[in-house]
Amino acid sequence: MTKGQMEAEISNALIAFEKEHMGRGPEDVKTHIIQDMVMIRLKGVLTPAERHLAQDEEGVQLIKQVRAKLLENSHKLLADVMENITGCGTISLHTDISTKTGERFIIITLSKNLEEIFSPRKV
Repeated sequence: MTKGQMEAEISNALIAFEKEHMGRGPEDVKTHIIQDMVMIRLKGVLTPAERHLAQDEEGVQLIKQVRAKLLENSHKLLADVMENITGCGTISLHTDISTKTGERFIIITLSKNLEEIFSPRKV
């Protein structure tokens, strides 16, 4: 599998994960493998109700708390998905959501540097 293929597979898995566990999928997903990190950028993740709720600071904080808690509760499942695709264990998971842009970032730290797998070997 190439780096691009793995990134695409992770993106597709995150779309399915979001649909199943968050109730709806994102409009767009891009995944980038950077050494031992996987950075996933999801666009268009807010529901109409969340966009309405995000009109004041209290609503913004509530959305961030609920989204973080939902991901935290599904951490094991997401770690299993990542291990199935990458062959690496998950060390940590970080996330944040912008209620202004509707973007969510998920950054996962893995037990191995995946870029070493994809780099051409020097002779």
